[in-house]
Amino acid sequence: MKNNKLDTKTIAIMAIYCALFVILDRVSDALNLFKMASGGKLNFGPIALLICSYHLGWKKGALIGVVSVFLQLVIGSVSWYGFASFLLDYLIAYAAYGIASLFPNFSYFYSGVLVTSLIRLLSSTLAGTIVWETPLWGSFIYNASYMIPTTVCAIIAVPLLCERLKPLMERYR
Repeated sequence: MKNNKLDTKTIAIMAIYCALFVILDRVSDALNLFKMASGGKLNFGPIALLICSYHLGWKKGALIGVVSVFLQLVIGSVSWYGFASFLLDYLIAYAAYGIASLFPNFSYFYSGVLVTSLIRLLSSTLAGTIVWETPLWGSFIYNASYMIPTTVCAIIAVPLLCERLKPLMERYR
């Protein structure tokens, strides 16, 4: 069972995950891979949010997902076009990564990575349909073009990193 108290150590660990998210988001910007003209890119930042969920549980993971959105807003890496865009493209999309630990792991396949990536894809697809008035399939194809590489990277990286970090995660729980 995960520890639900917010002591100084837990807050410090949560801050480290936020910082790691920002760093990985900036590395993604610098690499400029699969970057779309109207927003969206291959992003390594969700890897930090997913590991946070597996380490600290879904409640703290979802909280860190929301905090990471506001950090993106502060550092200027958010491109939003009204409330619906902000809610669907950022708040729901990134908070969803925090619930990854609710889904079962099968050896080295962490189903939560796939499920939460699909939630983000659905949320961003809805944003494209509502905000940009793009047909559903057009929005889906646009968002899938960068979400599929992001998901593949996470499906590979998260189990490997979680296994390597397991001793630290158990020690600092």
